[in-house]
Amino acid sequence: MKILIADDSRVMRQIVVRTLRQAGFGDHDLVEAADGQEAFDKTTAERPDLVISDWNMPGMTGIEVLRQLRAAGNNVKFGFVTSECTPEMKTAAEASGSAFFIVKPFTAERFDEVFAPILG
Repeated sequence: MKILIADDSRVMRQIVVRTLRQAGFGDHDLVEAADGQEAFDKTTAERPDLVISDWNMPGMTGIEVLRQLRAAGNNVKFGFVTSECTPEMKTAAEASGSAFFIVKPFTAERFDEVFAPILG
């Protein structure tokens, strides 16, 4: 399976990749995007099975990426790994079709809990 990791912080992308490996998902094809527009473009072009996105990114926010993908008929499993978590953000994410919402800091155990049902 292919997983796209979208975050404007290179260090955070590396942390997400490392945590995915620690949780046992390191054998998947991991692709990275450095901003919202790149996340949208790579999701459209590379057709990943899962998108793990930051909320706040330049170009397009994570929620804007999700909404544009859904508007284009793309139903990829999509969710957020973000440092902010307000009830409004969670409601907007769920209403837009988000599969999960993980708050930083996170653990390999949390990734396993969330991604095992999605990735098998």
